[in-house]
Amino acid sequence: MRCFKVKENNEMELVVGSAEKLDVGKGIVRIDPDAMRKMYLNYGEIVKIQGEKITAAKALPDTVESSGIIRMDSILRKNSGALLGDRVSISRAEVKEAKAITLAPMQADMQFSGDLSSYFKEKFSDIPIVQNNVFVFEIFNRSLPFVVTKTNPRGILKIIPSTKITISSKPVSESEISKMPDVTYEDIGGLRDEIQKIREMIEMPMKHPEVFSKLGIDPPKGVLLYGPPGTGKTLLAKALANEINAYFTSINGPEIMSKYYGESEENLRKVFEDAGENSPAIIFIDEIDAIAPKREESKGEVERRVVSQLLTLMDGLKTRGKVVVIAATNLPDTIDPALRRPGRFDREIEIGVPDINDRKEILQVHTRGMPITQDVNISYYASKTHGYSGADLESLCKEAGMKAIRRVLPDLSGGDIEISSEILNKLEVTKNDFDLAFLEVEPSAMREALVEVPTVKWSDIG
Repeated sequence: MRCFKVKENNEMELVVGSAEKLDVGKGIVRIDPDAMRKMYLNYGEIVKIQGEKITAAKALPDTVESSGIIRMDSILRKNSGALLGDRVSISRAEVKEAKAITLAPMQADMQFSGDLSSYFKEKFSDIPIVQNNVFVFEIFNRSLPFVVTKTNPRGILKIIPSTKITISSKPVSESEISKMPDVTYEDIGGLRDEIQKIREMIEMPMKHPEVFSKLGIDPPKGVLLYGPPGTGKTLLAKALANEINAYFTSINGPEIMSKYYGESEENLRKVFEDAGENSPAIIFIDEIDAIAPKREESKGEVERRVVSQLLTLMDGLKTRGKVVVIAATNLPDTIDPALRRPGRFDREIEIGVPDINDRKEILQVHTRGMPITQDVNISYYASKTHGYSGADLESLCKEAGMKAIRRVLPDLSGGDIEISSEILNKLEVTKNDFDLAFLEVEPSAMREALVEVPTVKWSDIG
């Protein structure tokens, strides 16, 4: 059943969904084909998107069944002031040619030398421009956010060859414009089932507590993520907090421990109190095995007191559903069993080593902002990286990018180097760069007992 809400002036109201990972940063949205037909939208036509704020994007038909859904990446969601599950209005955009635009960096440490206007003009060539919108350029896995501080004329614009682009040297403060999230679901390769599970457990009760009230059940207080290092446990918790606009506070297990009596417990209490005052909130405890080992096996009195304090704090969470504790460990069997009982860490999700399909998606995420040559076959490297974790694959892409930089800029010891648009346009990552990086980056997950079973057959052996 189709669930379009048609408004006046040929506007349509759609529900915001997450973008496909390969669409991120391209200024496009995917809309239900039936909705596009109802609005007489052509393939690639620019639409105006209005949530709390206004942005614009090119409309493409969705490739999956998505009644009443508009798929937008985190940049477009931020520019429209919408979260996943919110409603936005779309309509045909009146697009004008841009005479001039001014960009300002969002990071104080972002410095450039040389004239980069032609580089930015090429990057903007296929993206609609709206004043006060944020755009993120990815250069070798570093995200560089810019704000469009001024446009001439006003409205929704497209870049043309005569458009003048000015790069301001003065950064825009976070108080002037909302901060871009560090990581969202679209930045996580693979883990589709795990993302779906954690959204059901945490996002649903935080955004729609009435559903649980109606059923008379309590939402989970805690979720335990377990698996080898570098598989995305911390990344998943941060993405969840950003997507639901929740307060995020992190505890690193070893750092909270103190040699002074009672200080470790006090540190824990302060974290929980802070989260309660800023709900909805997510408390993330990394390496929970370091602060909550099995009490019968623990030799230290501090560890026993910290475990007891953590149990008390989790039992005392009054704003159930509004404050959730997510813990991560690669040693789940060493955690005190009392924490793994219902009412504390109600759910446990395994974050395993990525298989070949997940590895391909992770590599696509880390190369989507990277200028790679046509001879780079992502599927080939996905098949060659058996046992690589997500962090290993990220390191592989970064090292390949560094190989390209060293090739184009062999001498970086001569002080300040002027990086022009011509040099930036020469930077391309080749198959040889990836092959050299592959020789240097080793799979950390191969050190673990839990790895993907290889698909080698007897017929493959000569």
